[in-house]
Amino acid sequence: MRIVSGVKKGKRIIAPKNLPTRPTTDFAKESLFNILNNRFHFDGLNVLDLFTGTGNISYEFASRGAGLITSVDNNYGCTKFIEKTADDLGFDQIIAVKHDAFKWLKMDNKKYDIIFCDPPYELLGIEEIPNLVFEKNLLAQEGLLIVEHGRDTRFEEHPQFNELKKYSSVNFSFFKEG
Repeated sequence: MRIVSGVKKGKRIIAPKNLPTRPTTDFAKESLFNILNNRFHFDGLNVLDLFTGTGNISYEFASRGAGLITSVDNNYGCTKFIEKTADDLGFDQIIAVKHDAFKWLKMDNKKYDIIFCDPPYELLGIEEIPNLVFEKNLLAQEGLLIVEHGRDTRFEEHPQFNELKKYSSVNFSFFKEG
């Protein structure tokens, strides 16, 4: 995986093979960030990256100047890898947290400009993520929730669903208030 843009553009990140992850492909990530570039100024954005895995998306936000980035994963190896990589890259705005993402959503009370979720595609309860985010009112004004998922997961009927973008086997569902 590589950082697509920003101050660390082109930097390759090699994760240990023993991490239980499926990083977002560079093609899908680049496409996603092209969309986000048209909607946000990254400077100072408050970002929540759930099911963060290797931290791939968190590094991209940091490279583009986002403010605080909270990277949550329930795997100790993942959070340790993120801490080390963020330190190596000089991304002190990334905070790696070992925690269950669903429990995090239920207890969190901060406001985020962007919440990005990349759960395992076959995860039971994936359809509850938007409900938890909007019930807890976790998005800042004009904030955006993005859920990465496989082709068998459908969110189009959710009241805050906004759009779906497909990149091969990677799907991004976008949600926003109103």
